[in-house]
Amino acid sequence: MPAKKDAQTGTPFKRHEGDTGSPEFQIGLLSAAITQLQGHLAAHIHDYDAKKSLLKKVARRRRFMKYLKDTNIDVYLEVSKNL
Repeated sequence: MPAKKDAQTGTPFKRHEGDTGSPEFQIGLLSAAITQLQGHLAAHIHDYDAKKSLLKKVARRRRFMKYLKDTNIDVYLEVSKNL
């Protein structure tokens, strides 16, 4: 994804302007990439590299969600509600 589109994708999850590293923002970016890859895989069923990439992104998002759940349950509930 282009950098400008990345910045717009995670906007609802930003803590502040210029935020790029918070778990919430990373979850937003990963969710957008997962959605895009799901659409790609619907059209290109035998693209195994894209499938592997999708599974990696899902696992990474799951780890971020687990981290949020362990550290800040309120933010976790808010993010999971918005997904």
